[in-house]
Amino acid sequence: MSGPDNEADHEMKALLVAPEEAGQRLDQWLATKLAPELSRSRLQTLIKQGAVSSSGTTVKEPKRKVGADEVYELKLPEPEAPEPLPEDIPLAILHEDEALIVIDKPAGLVVHPGPGNWTGTLVNALIHHCGDTLSGIGGVRRPGIVHRLDRETSGVMVVAKTDTAHRALADAFADHGRQGDLERAYVALVWGKLPRKVGTVETHLGRSSSDRTLRSVVSQHQPDAREAITHYRVLDTFGLDSSGEALASLVECRLETGRTHQIRVHMAHLGHPLIGDPAYGRAFKTKANRLEEPLASAVNAFSRQALHAQLLAFRHPISGEVMRFEAPLPEDMAELMRQFASL
Repeated sequence: MSGPDNEADHEMKALLVAPEEAGQRLDQWLATKLAPELSRSRLQTLIKQGAVSSSGTTVKEPKRKVGADEVYELKLPEPEAPEPLPEDIPLAILHEDEALIVIDKPAGLVVHPGPGNWTGTLVNALIHHCGDTLSGIGGVRRPGIVHRLDRETSGVMVVAKTDTAHRALADAFADHGRQGDLERAYVALVWGKLPRKVGTVETHLGRSSSDRTLRSVVSQHQPDAREAITHYRVLDTFGLDSSGEALASLVECRLETGRTHQIRVHMAHLGHPLIGDPAYGRAFKTKANRLEEPLASAVNAFSRQALHAQLLAFRHPISGEVMRFEAPLPEDMAELMRQFASL
């Protein structure tokens, strides 16, 4: 756990002593300022741990008398994440052995606990199903996790149950199959008709300047820029708009790199964002409203990005056998395709 001197992991509070407050004990004065968030006993502990300073000097005496116009800074450590507990959440298991488990993750299931999602995750379900057999390399919050899918992306995932399997699978995913047998294919339902049936998108991705939780295509010179390469192939097109162009396309995407939101950003970069994408396809919301019924209602009701991890192949870390798993389109995506195809 990070110590009190690691400012990046702490919230900082700066408090000024009013003239009428001079002469109070430091712990007592802080308690009047920070109750009920922090108790006096908790503040005494933080003071002794070196979490309080004044004029750049650490203060470790809870009994110290505060003076008028003094400023005290308190570094509040981030609350420790609770250890995930087992939860009886159904899993669609495609394969399981002593080394690993392969599942078909449904849309809406978060992979591992995090802010706002400490329960109800895939990790909670895996702990319930696998008990203590999951690999511990990923840490308490990510046991067995060697790759992830966005919350609203469905499809095939593999999870390691032993440390040996974890290392081998993690290496394969880090290499993205360039020198091994890893193969991943996604299918996405995107707006419009892509200019070419087969193509490659090669850019650099980094944090969006307008929203730090999102990614965008950036200059390779941006400090957090990372190379991102997506190979795509148009599988089918659906419907016609007023100009005679296809309304939507079913696209297979294969990743040469694995950046956050990579497919979503790359398809939007081409001008063909994923249908239902609330982050990268917002500009197409009005397009959905102009569709004929019942398609308009179907698109507006589809509240997630239309992305599915359809294929995952890898070499088994123990047997050496190349294993291949496919998950059929979930019913919500299949129904959306039927609605487009009916035009």
